[in-house]
Amino acid sequence: MDIQRYPTLDSLAAAAGELFVELANDAMTERGVFHVALSGGSTPRAIHLWMAQHAYDLNWSKVQLWFGDERCVPPDHEDSNYKMARDTLLDALDIPPHNIHPMRGEFTPTQAAEVYESDLRGAFPDDLPRFDLVFLGLGEDGHTASLFPHTDALLENERWVVANHVPQLGVWRITLTAPVLNQARVVAFLVTGEKKAEALNTVLNGEYHPDDTPAQMIHPTAGREVWLVDEQAAQKLSDES
Repeated sequence: MDIQRYPTLDSLAAAAGELFVELANDAMTERGVFHVALSGGSTPRAIHLWMAQHAYDLNWSKVQLWFGDERCVPPDHEDSNYKMARDTLLDALDIPPHNIHPMRGEFTPTQAAEVYESDLRGAFPDDLPRFDLVFLGLGEDGHTASLFPHTDALLENERWVVANHVPQLGVWRITLTAPVLNQARVVAFLVTGEKKAEALNTVLNGEYHPDDTPAQMIHPTAGREVWLVDEQAAQKLSDES
């Protein structure tokens, strides 16, 4: 596990953007394509804005953009992860439309999950999808993607994408499952702000209780796990963490 600390959101966003570019170039050289799963939230917004300014000359025709989770809202809704990515990154770059794979939040939750899994199986026909990079966030309750505490998605071992009812929020979400996330070559957690400090310390240093803290489930089986955190989020970590 690689824990990297940054003094500000801007410096973290630049580091995450540089990681994206480095891994993209490596994947294009080795395999001819870069598969990445994006995350929603305020921290990814800052990363997208950095990439729109500094990574516009990347060979985006060889980048396949996926999403780790989505809210059950239309693509033009303010809560849509896809809309955030479109507004901050996708519209600013020359990306072929067929390289962008949004989850269909306007569908019923079950249908949206089934369609997305079908899309993934078309792109990865031989085995579990192996993303070159997955960006993940961390909630104050320890959730990541839309794997929330004490929800059914935490028990899923077969499906790649599921509709997950989140009773504590009274909503449905669509999410990649833990087996898919753990297949990634690199998982990069992005954690900022003092409100995340307790959850971050629990995930990294607490006892293993994934039903309470689902982010503890995510450890790539044959890849790298990177935590990019700002000083506010890291304030409860020891100097050795």
